[in-house]
Parts: sequence; C-alpha cells; structure tokens
Amino acid sequence: MAILSAPILSGLSILAILLGWAGLYVLWRTALLAAAYKAKILASSVFVARRKPEAVLAEDLAVDNLALLKYVQTQIDWQAQTVTASVLGLARRKVIYRPGLGCTLVVDIPEPVIRQQPNPLGFGASQSKSTFEFPIASGLPAHVQAEALDSVIASAFEESNPRRLQRSRAVLVVQAGEIIAERYAPGFTAETPFLGWSMAKSVVNALIGILVQQGKLALDTYSLVADCNEAGDRCDQITLDQLLRMSSGLPFSEIYSNPLSNVTKMLFSRGDMAAYAANRALEEAPGVHWSYASGTTLILCQIIRQVVGGTAADYFAFPHRALFEPLGMTSAVLEPDAAGTFVGSSYLYATARDWAKFGQLYLQDGVWRGERLLPEGWVAYSRTPAPAAPQQQYGAHFWLKVPRSYASKRSPRPQMPADAFMASGYQGQLLTIIPSLDLVVARFGLSQLRGSWDHEWFIERLVKAL
Repeated sequence: MAILSAPILSGLSILAILLGWAGLYVLWRTALLAAAYKAKILASSVFVARRKPEAVLAEDLAVDNLALLKYVQTQIDWQAQTVTASVLGLARRKVIYRPGLGCTLVVDIPEPVIRQQPNPLGFGASQSKSTFEFPIASGLPAHVQAEALDSVIASAFEESNPRRLQRSRAVLVVQAGEIIAERYAPGFTAETPFLGWSMAKSVVNALIGILVQQGKLALDTYSLVADCNEAGDRCDQITLDQLLRMSSGLPFSEIYSNPLSNVTKMLFSRGDMAAYAANRALEEAPGVHWSYASGTTLILCQIIRQVVGGTAADYFAFPHRALFEPLGMTSAVLEPDAAGTFVGSSYLYATARDWAKFGQLYLQDGVWRGERLLPEGWVAYSRTPAPAAPQQQYGAHFWLKVPRSYASKRSPRPQMPADAFMASGYQGQLLTIIPSLDLVVARFGLSQLRGSWDHEWFIERLVKAL
C-alpha cells in the first residue's frame, strides 16, 4: 500500500480547504442573490404595481424553479416604504421605494446617499401633457373572425400542461389604433403596471433615437464608454451603433441561473451597474460578434445620462418629458440603480395599454399625433438585422425573430409574419409589432420555465383570426 508523502498530503489538504471555501463563497453569493431578487421583486410589485404582498409571494416568488425563494424571509416597512429580505438572518438585502422613481436595491452606496438624489417625479410632479387613450372598438371589423379571436385569447389563459404553466396575466390586441381584444387574469386589471423586464431595452432604443433626432448623438459616434480606460485596450472604438446592435466586443455572460454570471452580479450586487458593465477589456474587435448583454444597455443608459447633461433631476425627468408624456404613458416607471442610472435593461413598469402605446409609436414610424419623435428612418434601422447576428434574429435593441425561450417546438413550426418585430422580456413579456396588419399585441405573464409560452403559435393563430 502506497504511503503519501507529507508534501502531497499537505497539498491535498490545502486543495480541500480551497474547494471548501469556494463552495461556501458560491453559497453565500447565491444567498445574497436570492435575497436581492426577492426584495426587489416584492418591493416593486407592492409599491409600483400596487399588488397585494401575499399574492406576490405566492404567485411570483414561490413557483417552479423559484420555489426555494420561500425560504428567504422578507419584511415590509410600510411607513419607510422599504423591503428587507434575508437568508437565515445573515445574507441580507434592502430595497427602497421613491415615488416616480420606483424601487432601488441598496448596495455599495449608502441608503442616505441614494435618498439624497433629487426626485422630480415624486408626489405633486406634473402629469402627462398627452391625454391619449386607445379607443375600444365598438364592434369588430368585418374581416375579423370573432369566435376564432375569442378562442385564441382564451387559450392564452388556459393551462394545458400542468408541468409548464403559461400564467398569462394580460393580453391586449390593438389594430388600426383601436383595442379589439383585451383580457386580464384575476388580480390584474387595465390599471396594473406590468414589469417588462428586457422589453425595457427597446425603450432605451427610443431614448437614444430621440437624442439622435435632437442632434446630440450619431450612430457612428465612438469614445462613449466612460469607464473603458480602466479596463485597457480599444473599447474607445465602440460605436453607438455597435452598442445598439449588441456587438460591442465587451464580454458579458447573460446566464440568470448562475449567481456568479455578469448579469446576476450586475443586477443584484452592484450599485453602479453601468460602471460594472463597461469596466472590462474587449474580448474581440467591436462589430465582429453578436452577444445579447444587459450590460450593454446599462452602458447606453449611462451615455444617455452623459448626453442629457445638467443635474440628476434633468436625467430622471428626461424619459418622461421626451417619451412617456408625449405618448400619454402616465403609468410608466423606469427604475434607477443606487448610482442613479436607469436600469434600462430590465426595470420598467407600465400598464398593458401604455406598453401598447409604445408599440404603436414604432408601428407609426416614430410619429405620434403628427409629431415626429424618432428620426426619419429610425424604425427601419431598428428593424434591420445586426450584421453580426448569426441568424438575423436581432436588430437594434429589438428582436426580429422570437427568442428561443418562446419559440415554438411544434411541427410544422408556426410562421410569424415576415415584418413582425418585437420587444421581449424574461418570463414571457412580449410586445409584438406587425406593420402589414396595422397590429400591436402586448402579452404579459409569468412563464417561468422555457417552453411554457409558445409565442409563435399564439401569433400565428391570432393572425389567422384577423
């Protein structure tokens, strides 16, 4: 029997200790991520979406692969308007609510410093200058098959597969500028603001477009990434166009199931998300490779902040003054991080009707009630495939094909209209725009598991009914 020498035994002991510490570190990061996620979703759902906490805890934060979140303890302070979550009282995260600005995770930056940020959107702030609301069609157009339309809408709220629940919460269909179908799940109404998750990325496209329209930015502008010099090489070569097309060359892992991935670190453990996203060395030359990255959108949000200039209050007011107010999106709340930069990759709440107004703006080529808000040709640019996108699935912060999580597994595969494009977000949030049919379709839900929402099948049947 071989006897291990003392140096080998010592080396194995050190390795075992390191592996043990590595495992503890991953567990700690996972616990912090769970606490941050639960605190953030609960706070925004209660204070922004105005939902009952018991419903959020049961219906949003304890289902499917989120079931372990029920072991994360939470406490709501209604007077201070905060939510605190912790795992065993140790891994603790806190979220604060500010009227108009929504909810912000307190991390890296002390709460008093965050609360000192000016808030032009609080109580008493001016309301939208637009009173636009979609008219509700008094009767369906002759070309619409009423029974088929009703059946399609009803199917979105049915659960045929108990292992992969759709959990639709809202479906809204606008054709020719009129609401022709609208339905909500119990507990949700036309007044409920819905979290769009990555649908917010398309709104960032609009904010950039507005600044281009104002002559403050151009697509070929470069040297925009503020923190790139800390990382080293060539990131000052990245253009605005390459950022919009997710082709910056900056490495960023978009894996939500990994507590150590870039996206989970950024959203749930960083106070200055844009700085975290930008402060990394280029992996390859800009424009060569397409890589979907929420960090890229945070960099764009920081660029918007730089270009708008002025005070923090000017920046906070900009999306409302430039976009939400003209469209009459009075429910819209775009939430900032602790550093005061909008989390435009993920955190925008609005009612289904207000989200549909945003889609209608793109259906109308960036013109709203006779006023051009987006540059001429901007919508066509946004719908043009990114040169580096391998399957021409992505344009400029808009999807041109249904993302894999919501693509159909049926055979033959359902067909989307060739001119359809969409904003898409986690858990099955989808805003689909089809110019050839003068159609905007908004769908919101909590389709947590991949394959639980078949968007291609839904749209194909909806189009046939119309």
